[in-house]
Amino acid sequence: MDDFAQPLNAPFVVMEADLEREFETRIAESSTLAFRVAYSVLRNREDAEEAAQEAFARAYRNFSSLRDRARFRAWLVRITWRLAIDRQRASKRRSLREQIHVESSGREPCTDTTVSHELAKQVWRAIDGLPEKLRSVTILAGIEEYNMREVAELLGLPEGTVKSRLHEARQRLRKELQ
Repeated sequence: MDDFAQPLNAPFVVMEADLEREFETRIAESSTLAFRVAYSVLRNREDAEEAAQEAFARAYRNFSSLRDRARFRAWLVRITWRLAIDRQRASKRRSLREQIHVESSGREPCTDTTVSHELAKQVWRAIDGLPEKLRSVTILAGIEEYNMREVAELLGLPEGTVKSRLHEARQRLRKELQ
């Protein structure tokens, strides 16, 4: 076997033992956070689990390049958020294609008539319509119930920026839902 060849069962990313232990510790502290962030965007358990797992894999692959390890949670939130948004966009494109197919075949799509379900859909549509910078603070502060300091830390923003974005988001949602 030549010096550069690795056995087939070798890991894709080789990480120093200390670095790997640190990663495992940080993931253990943040494991539910990634799922909650993904779920707040996707609102589907299976999709959220897949997005969180993908975020963990990306974090593992790139952990050695993270300069400020104290910011791991914020970094993981950003990775998870972006993956969930990408997954949501792909799902919307797929739904649109399916809707066009249903409409072109002449069949009526199924509708849900419960008022609470419709209201929840309306609220989430309004949240989804917010720009990403407003949507992220809305979900983390308003739905996940993080305080302003925690949201600022997770997103790597000044606390004043988080407050002003949340205020603007609430005004837009109020206007949209009236």
